[in-house]
Amino acid sequence: MSGSSRVFRSRRVVTPTGVHPADIHADDGIITHVGMYGSGGVGVHVEDVGEAMLLPGLVDTHVHLNDPGRSDWEGFESGTLAAAAGGVTTLVDMPLNSIPATITPDALEEKRAAANGRCHVDVAFWGGMVPSNVDELRPLAHAGVLGFKCFLVPSGVPEFEHVGEAELRRALPVLAELGLPLLVHAELPEAINAVQPISSDVRSYSRYLSTRPAAAEIEAVEMLINLVRTTGAVVHIVHISAAESITLLRAARMQGLPITAETCPHYLHFASEDVPSGATEYKCAPPIRDNANRERLWDALGRGQLHLVASDHSPCPPELKQRETGNFDKAWGGIASLQLGLSVMWTGARARGFEISDVVRWMGAGPAQLAGLDGLKGEIAAGFHADIVAFDPDAKWTVNPAALHHRHAVTPYAAEQLTGRVLKTWLRAELIYEDGSAVLPRRGRTLMREGAPWISRS
Repeated sequence: MSGSSRVFRSRRVVTPTGVHPADIHADDGIITHVGMYGSGGVGVHVEDVGEAMLLPGLVDTHVHLNDPGRSDWEGFESGTLAAAAGGVTTLVDMPLNSIPATITPDALEEKRAAANGRCHVDVAFWGGMVPSNVDELRPLAHAGVLGFKCFLVPSGVPEFEHVGEAELRRALPVLAELGLPLLVHAELPEAINAVQPISSDVRSYSRYLSTRPAAAEIEAVEMLINLVRTTGAVVHIVHISAAESITLLRAARMQGLPITAETCPHYLHFASEDVPSGATEYKCAPPIRDNANRERLWDALGRGQLHLVASDHSPCPPELKQRETGNFDKAWGGIASLQLGLSVMWTGARARGFEISDVVRWMGAGPAQLAGLDGLKGEIAAGFHADIVAFDPDAKWTVNPAALHHRHAVTPYAAEQLTGRVLKTWLRAELIYEDGSAVLPRRGRTLMREGAPWISRS
């Protein structure tokens, strides 16, 4: 066998058929087969992790790396190292918060140039849809984006304007023709503008929550379902926060409509009742809702009514979080969590009777399918990239923000008690993370799509 051959061995390998002892055989970074435990060949390097679990590298399809232009918020180097530390081996970068926004082919090339040689894990890109670039959707698709993202409310940055129903009616037939999904931040501004805050205390989380009512999300979901019905386009709703939306989505799926949805670790871990006054590190949009809503999201996830979990990692410099004033009105809305998602999800899933296979499906196979990477990423099976994570499911630890690899240490998970820890991460069979730090020089590739199949750009 060639010098690039590797065997990964564990008593607990998480595969699409279950968790069992196995040897994972890989050659030139690709899994050739999953064999019986102890079946590794003579003279082949064997990585035996014993009782630790071997999981597929996770896929996070909702990450704001902000590079180029706002790399002081996050960047390719810090963000992808945080991903590797969290067992995520493939990211899909969102088109906004970088300057320029990824709304033209030229901007996409700037994004790729900024990423080149700086990524610890593989990175692909969503294109953006804004009012001015409907004519750019086909060129962006041909340039290799996986699909498109839009906002129905102001995004928070001037380079990425939100769209309305009129723009969607122009764009969705184009995306249906291209066969690419539209990812939508689903809140309608009319529902938000119609409410009055319940108090004048800008440090109150309940006040902030009252300004982003569930009705804004529910009405947006209703509109999107109608547009999918009339256009046949594939729509994916990002970061579902309101459990009431799920009833609408379930009915649409039963009618055969191509509409899917995700939620995020912070909606499944936190509850609005527990957010302290002035704790602006919890601010995100849509907001974290109450405990009853959280449990309904877990139930929907378990029933397959939500299709995946993605981080919506959206950090910023500490001063933009307004921690000194605690002003929710002025604070940037985004949660830093990329390195923590797997442990957060396993902590909550285990407590509710779910299996590690469920978490892997929500954070591996599901996102890979959305991104068009199914068959290459998100599972331990023949033909897939040998992106592998050694994971101790029983390790209990406390989040220390200073030990995170994110650009900034501000996170609502500070001091949270979690279960399950990443021990090592391999990308295409090469060890890239171990014992809290990177192992190899940056080996991540930028992925693009030219029709089919997937190719990479180094």
